[in-house]
Amino acid sequence: MQMAFYFDQSRCTGCYACAIACRDKHDIRDTKVSWRRILETETGAYPGVHLSYVSLSCCHCAEPACAEACPVSAIAKRSEDGIMTVDREACLGGDACGACKEACPYSVPQFSSRGDDKMQMCTFCLDRLAVGKQPACVAACPLYALDAGPIDELTKKYGAVKDIQGFACSAATQPSIIFKPRY
Repeated sequence: MQMAFYFDQSRCTGCYACAIACRDKHDIRDTKVSWRRILETETGAYPGVHLSYVSLSCCHCAEPACAEACPVSAIAKRSEDGIMTVDREACLGGDACGACKEACPYSVPQFSSRGDDKMQMCTFCLDRLAVGKQPACVAACPLYALDAGPIDELTKKYGAVKDIQGFACSAATQPSIIFKPRY
């Protein structure tokens, strides 16, 4: 089984509730670090300007480039659900290495601005999943633009769109995310 995220771009208003819930849940105080980011894309020309958003965290890829690039195997993919994990004790840190961030086509691996510059990223809220709850970002979205679950179930429910405005799917990494485009 592979866990995945679903994002409905037609519902997202860029309110940042998902990113704030993630930051709060994981007590992320460093403003340089965002396990979930909101990307904005502006298209068109006045008066027909359109703004769209993409809520993005670790895509828990089927073929994670970050794990392959890590020289100390600090990044691993769980066999039971495909969720990526990081051994922060083993990580060499962004100043000494940073190979994971360079390898990730989505710039997901994050490094703090403090002395404990070890890689961190979305954990799919493993503690919440263990008790049958959705990740904090999904639970916080007031417009139900996010969902999470096994990728097979999400694909049956929502389809299999992998590219939307503001996000280009990498065939090499096979991100575990599906979309509903705004247009």
